[in-house]
Amino acid sequence: MLEGAKSMGAGAATIASAGAAIGIGNVFSSLIHSVARNPSLAKQSFGYAILGFALTEAIASFAPMMAFLISSVF
Repeated sequence: MLEGAKSMGAGAATIASAGAAIGIGNVFSSLIHSVARNPSLAKQSFGYAILGFALTEAIASFAPMMAFLISSVF
């Protein structure tokens, strides 16, 4: 029963990967919309988009770490 709970917890922890994919899609979708509206700010907007991508990806990197901790440590 404990092994089943570990597997369910590890699976639930990896759902964050789907959320991160949606977040990254939103970041670059907003970049495309902002450049289409104001092309003169493309460079600055791209810098902000890369920052948003990096922060979203950092959150996504916690999901495999938590899944590993749940499945092996607890």
